[in-house]
Amino acid sequence: MSTSTTTSVSTHILDTSVGRPAESVAVHLSARTGRGTDWQALGGSATDADGRCKDLPALPEGTTHVRLDFAVEPYFEKKQADAQQDAPANRDSGAQSVFFPEVAITFAVVPGEHYHVPLLLNPFGYSVYRGS
Repeated sequence: MSTSTTTSVSTHILDTSVGRPAESVAVHLSARTGRGTDWQALGGSATDADGRCKDLPALPEGTTHVRLDFAVEPYFEKKQADAQQDAPANRDSGAQSVFFPEVAITFAVVPGEHYHVPLLLNPFGYSVYRGS
């Protein structure tokens, strides 16, 4: 049930290195009720074929800060394995397989607003913004 004090969060991931959504990335949601309080794990989801998490848990009343944790390492490892299978001659020569194994985004929220926070991802960088 939605009220004027309900705060909600959604996200999606675009892999900018291929210009496509990042599918099957685990996303975990945590919240806290003030700067000095502990994080409360709320649960998570995984991105669908469109790179979207459509079923993130609701935020508890009184939430002031939200953290989205994106587990991107398995996504990049699968992508690298698929690329190596397609082109074995292009295998990396022992470099670290994933530069960013995870991405954690923390942001402040106010009651009654929806926050859509997209992640633009590539193997060596990322960017986030407040979307609509």
